[in-house]
Amino acid sequence: MDATDPVRDDEAAPARGMRAITADEFSALDAVGGVRGAVETVAPGLLFVVVFVATGQQLVPALVSAGAAALLAVVARLVQRTPLTQALSGVLGVGIGVLWAWRTGDATDFFAYGLLVNVAYLIGTFLTIVLGWPLVGLVVGMFRPDGPLTGGPWSTVVAWRADPVLRRRYALATWPWVAMFGLRLAVQLPLYYGGEVAWLGTAKLLMGLPLTALVLWVSWSLVRGSARAAEQPRPPHGP
Repeated sequence: MDATDPVRDDEAAPARGMRAITADEFSALDAVGGVRGAVETVAPGLLFVVVFVATGQQLVPALVSAGAAALLAVVARLVQRTPLTQALSGVLGVGIGVLWAWRTGDATDFFAYGLLVNVAYLIGTFLTIVLGWPLVGLVVGMFRPDGPLTGGPWSTVVAWRADPVLRRRYALATWPWVAMFGLRLAVQLPLYYGGEVAWLGTAKLLMGLPLTALVLWVSWSLVRGSARAAEQPRPPHGP
């Protein structure tokens, strides 16, 4: 692999994360980072639960296995000179969880950081709708062909706000995200406070990538074609 390979791979990479909402075609696997990205995301939490249960609820082996899996993902990407974003994000979250649980001695605290992140996302995403700046609209505006990521003016990010039809569509497409964060907390918080480590870990895995992929698809379906429509906003004359 020569030095230019990572650049070509990055340019040819499919839309991932919330950027998948703006794609012409939707792929759930690509949206969550492909097979490798999915494995990097799932492995630490899965290993934590499996090792914790297999060792008779021994905390240290579970923490070591989870941390090692996250670090291995970063090292592998460094060696192969592939994009680090997803792996670094994963190792940060796992690292905080490992340190938190190690200091308290409570296995459920391995998941505490993730719960706090969901609280922040729930509040933040809900506020974007209430304040009239829905998150999905901002994402679509950010990735416009003439947007700031390609050298365009930052004003293009919110050009869609001049069109009430687009504003309503983007608000509607943001509600599934609010629902996802709220559902995660509704299911996982009782398990956290009940000390149900295995069930909490299982719920986190099931409500992680699979649910995220579903919400991405719902949002993509609701705004399909709106990215092109937003390039030439209509005057605000009502629907």
